[in-house]
Amino acid sequence: MLELTTEERLRTATDDDSVLVWAAQGLTGGARAWTSASGRAVAVASPALSGRDRIAVRGPVAELLPLLDEVMALVGPSYRPFGDAELLAELCARHDGLEPRGRFGWMQRDGTGAPPLGAGAAGGGGGAYWLAPDESDEAAELIDRHFPASYAHPHRPGVRAWAGVRDDAGRLTALAADAWPAPTVGLLAGVVSDPVHGRGRGHAAAACRLVLGEVLARSPRAALMVDDWNAPAIGLYRRLGLDHRFLGAAAQRGAGAAAVH
Repeated sequence: MLELTTEERLRTATDDDSVLVWAAQGLTGGARAWTSASGRAVAVASPALSGRDRIAVRGPVAELLPLLDEVMALVGPSYRPFGDAELLAELCARHDGLEPRGRFGWMQRDGTGAPPLGAGAAGGGGGAYWLAPDESDEAAELIDRHFPASYAHPHRPGVRAWAGVRDDAGRLTALAADAWPAPTVGLLAGVVSDPVHGRGRGHAAAACRLVLGEVLARSPRAALMVDDWNAPAIGLYRRLGLDHRFLGAAAQRGAGAAAVH
């Protein structure tokens, strides 16, 4: 296998695939990328990325299988391959050492087109704003109560900033995080709203608009990961102009069970 040592080479090798470019994180923080001899198969290994060690993959299965074997031997059993859903299904069918972990959604948009983004209006206490450090405990309590599976968390690394919304009573009712950004792909994560005081009032949408506006002001693309079953969230993100793509995840056999993404 051949190592790709610059983001420019990675973007060329992957046709600027946002999933692999995001996974590479600018090839910083221990992230590394490799390609097969033909250049058609690519694997990107990134440690502690959005809650887990990951290997983003792309390319024809016949070339990807031996490349993935070499990469997994190098990085170890904690790394989980992910990529387009059909590709992951075929990899698992043809590789005894991989077991499927299901599908999830990758959604993305660029800064052009509708709907336009800004801070966004929210019902009740007004629009979204950036949380101050002394609000992190309150934000953590909201996450722990209503989205405990979130990888983005105010008390863990990976998040650049949190957007929040408060209602007329001053309660923190919704959150969204600007997290794990790559140079050309920013990530929205940790989206949560209080089911009583925030949901159905546009609070989560307002927080998402603020984060997306910030991400797209510095990066050409913004993206997020979403559970396949979460139709209300997918609908919200579609209304914000994000397109949906099915991804699949796999684990190295014997590495233990975990969530899909």
